Amino acid sequence: MSMYVGEALTGDGNEVAHIDLLIGSKDGPVGVAFANALARQSAGHSNLLAVLTPNVAVKPSTVMITKVTIKGAKQAVQMFGPAQAAVANAVADSVKSGVIPKDKCEDLCIVCGVFIHWEADDDKKIYEYNYQATVDAIANAMSGKPSADEMLAGQESAEHPFKGF
Repeated sequence: MSMYVGEALTGDGNEVAHIDLLIGSKDGPVGVAFANALARQSAGHSNLLAVLTPNVAVKPSTVMITKVTIKGAKQAVQMFGPAQAAVANAVADSVKSGVIPKDKCEDLCIVCGVFIHWEADDDKKIYEYNYQATVDAIANAMSGKPSADEMLAGQESAEHPFKGF
């Protein structure tokens, strides 16, 4: 398979983290999406590489994309600060734990959609929730979770937390 898809939501309040991600080969559709995310920036959507610290990017190479328009310096700093650190550490820990095979790190790339609420205040929660949601989304992607059977089995009891009614 050339593309794995993962999703996870963790936390609550304005700091809630919702991660959508793609993992796949650099020479496949995820590689194309990765390159486009870096090459096609737009106002309010500053995509960035996940780095543990400047000059130490994670492997597989990971681009973070904003799922909402960034509307100010505070929200931008939260994306480039606690959210970036969380995603980077989650990718590194996923390699360390073997969820992402270390010998595939140069062949794969990740496109990671990150949600930062415009009223989020607690940077520690932003970090913690985005870290856990990214770890979970990667694990889900790499293991094919949920399966079609799991999805169908849970459909009747599913309650979307933001459906609005």
